[in-house]
Amino acid sequence: MKRLITVMAVAGGLVGAGLGTTAWTAELKVMQTEKTKDAVIVLKSETGQWNPGKNTFALEFTSPSGQPLDAGKVTLSTSMAMPGMAPMVVGATLSPDKAPGRYLGTIDFPDRGTRQVTVSWDGPAGKGSSKFSVPVR
Repeated sequence: MKRLITVMAVAGGLVGAGLGTTAWTAELKVMQTEKTKDAVIVLKSETGQWNPGKNTFALEFTSPSGQPLDAGKVTLSTSMAMPGMAPMVVGATLSPDKAPGRYLGTIDFPDRGTRQVTVSWDGPAGKGSSKFSVPVR
């Protein structure tokens, strides 16, 4: 019985560790790069694109010279125009990563279509926002 409990605990730990790190262990592909006056924002994901359903991604902020920027509080939201309807808005959940200027996020899309993405930040590196389009395939 002790052995079974030990095996289950080790297996559970491995599965739990794998779930928390799966999206971040692979080389991330650039989906979009946006340059503002004070920051370069790079949106990355494991597949290099967003798909319908749950997506994980990384958002990286650097100075124009390439130094990581602490963007502080960061938000990412998307909208999609729907003929005859109000725009469909979807927000992401973001949290700072261990690496400076890097934020990890999740977002869930109900369907395909091009989204207008708005990234806003307010922190030690200053305050700003940027808008760009990203397809959901």
